[in-house]
Amino acid sequence: MTKRAESESQYQHGYPYKAENELLKAENMVLGAVFLEPKIINELILEHRHFSTIRNQKIYQAMLRLREKGRPIDIVTMIAELGDELGNVGGVSYLTSVAVLCPTTAHVEHYQEIVLEHFKIREIKLAAAGFCHNGTPEEAENLYQTFIAMQELGMKRGRSKEDVLLEIHDELYEDQANRRGVNTGFVSLNRMTGGWNRGDLVILAARPSMGKTAFALNLAMNCSKNGGTVDFFSLEMPDIQLVKRMLSSISAIDGAKWRDAYHLFTERDQTSAEQAMSLYLKWNIQIHDQSRQTVADIRARIQKTRRQFPDSEYLVVIDYLQLIAQTGKHDRHDLAIAAITKELKQIARQYNVPIILLSQLSRGVEQRMDKRPIMSDLRDSGSIEQDADVILLLYRDEYYNTDSKGSNIIEIDIAKQRNGPVGIVKLAFEKEVGRFVEV
Repeated sequence: MTKRAESESQYQHGYPYKAENELLKAENMVLGAVFLEPKIINELILEHRHFSTIRNQKIYQAMLRLREKGRPIDIVTMIAELGDELGNVGGVSYLTSVAVLCPTTAHVEHYQEIVLEHFKIREIKLAAAGFCHNGTPEEAENLYQTFIAMQELGMKRGRSKEDVLLEIHDELYEDQANRRGVNTGFVSLNRMTGGWNRGDLVILAARPSMGKTAFALNLAMNCSKNGGTVDFFSLEMPDIQLVKRMLSSISAIDGAKWRDAYHLFTERDQTSAEQAMSLYLKWNIQIHDQSRQTVADIRARIQKTRRQFPDSEYLVVIDYLQLIAQTGKHDRHDLAIAAITKELKQIARQYNVPIILLSQLSRGVEQRMDKRPIMSDLRDSGSIEQDADVILLLYRDEYYNTDSKGSNIIEIDIAKQRNGPVGIVKLAFEKEVGRFVEV
């Protein structure tokens, strides 16, 4: 017997009595509800594997087959559908007892939830047993992926019409300032987005040297200035370089001077730098610059920060998507990227935090006369476009046209926004100090 089969056998025969009794009652109530009102099976999200016993799995499978064939579900059709397996499910007597067990379908969703919760626990314990038995990185990844999958499994109850209308009604007569998203630090950008909405995945994309890391740092600093908490994941640049860039922005010291501060700093620069370091020290911003970081690493850090600062305005910045270490096996690179963006979106929703995810653009931009990027320029754009709530594309005309009239202007093209308008916001980019200001 395999380890999994052995563990499943223990769950089916050695489950704690009270929990087992509750589970079997819930499973039988679900099956009985289908016998009572066959159409109710169309409202269930259960699969046969969610049931704990073999015979209940086989009965539910037979019900699903009858539904697919468009046949009624009753004792007679079930006996015919089960055929030789009838004896393995307890015979006619067991079918009959299940069929008359459920008096009403009113509580079938509740019973379904019980079945799903027990299934989740079984699956997580089985994955944990596999890790404890083998202790390999593959088993650890399987345990992690199982845990994530089980969190996503289940019914998502929608709000009633009354609840939705009540919230809309409150917006008519109450100042909603405290419900707005995390302040971007720019009035023009706030006006377009309402701030970074909690639970959103925001893609910030540009070609190299456009200033996307500098802009991301400005967004992180703006959040911290207002008392917020920031986790900045840098997969390309070490923390000391990022901190120097932020200090340069705070103190208005030319970034080039930081390469040899001892010789290039004036006395005034030294004073400004000391003041900037004192201010930076007070901000709740953490830089995580490990070169190889997985989504699991990012999730663990976010969970820790959320636990430490549950009531703080919170922003996550990841620089950048294509450098996140891939886990699991994927046939194509774009499928690996799709798995990463999907999981990051789920993390944003789970921890109610906006995640700003930097991304590269393809070289196709360079082949066009108009170098302004569009969404299809995103590398592996299909999954990114689908999972993103907001997509920001950066463009500096002076990078391509040295005689450009707007030499310090950066265009932030809000190319996608699920809950707001699209359009272009212009900011001035003081590139010597890495600072963005309103035009």
